[in-house]
Amino acid sequence: MRLEIIGVNGLPEIAAGDDLASLISDAADLAEGDVVVVTQKIVSKAENAMVAVDPDDPFSHKPVVERESVRVLRRRGDLVISETKHGFVCANAGVDRSNVNPDQAALLPDDPDRSARRIRDAITAKAGVNVGVIVSDTFGRPWRRGVADVAIGVAGIRPILDLRGTPDASGRELQVTEVAIVDELAAAAELAMGKADGVPVAVIRGVDPDWFGPGSIQTDLIRPPGEDLFR
Repeated sequence: MRLEIIGVNGLPEIAAGDDLASLISDAADLAEGDVVVVTQKIVSKAENAMVAVDPDDPFSHKPVVERESVRVLRRRGDLVISETKHGFVCANAGVDRSNVNPDQAALLPDDPDRSARRIRDAITAKAGVNVGVIVSDTFGRPWRRGVADVAIGVAGIRPILDLRGTPDASGRELQVTEVAIVDELAAAAELAMGKADGVPVAVIRGVDPDWFGPGSIQTDLIRPPGEDLFR
């Protein structure tokens, strides 16, 4: 397999009510079978998932974090690790002040899977091609330094590649291997976008057609509490 990752340049500053699908379709030369990775930040801006904060107070978003958390798992200084209503466990309930106006903070989209479906359906209608759509966000990871992009919403591509029951390179049957392909694609796309380059969308070309299909982050990728050894 050969993958090509293309950062989409030329998108304007996104504001509430903007038609992301049309803007992406106009800026990107999309082809059948592409996967479009869209950062959470511009989805939140387009959906007006923004709140006012005090631009002179770096901690004025903390009450918003508490409100957006359904459960706080850990606190250390100003850092809060909490669970959101979506089931995500992340820093500050996903409330983010980077790449937004100083008097605003961005919330996570209300339903990222739905956001991805809307973008995908509109791209298909406008561009006439079937694509997968991933809404990505940056998460830290337990036991490892650094952050990586992961998928928080998906449409048209299966979140998990289930290899259980298939042979490995030595012919042994795999027993537990499930690959989070949408997380891997989100992380790969971020390499073409960067954190400060003003490129909030990337197109991944060459994805295995067998990876496409229905799926949901909340139902397919988030581990149920009963299977989680750490909650």
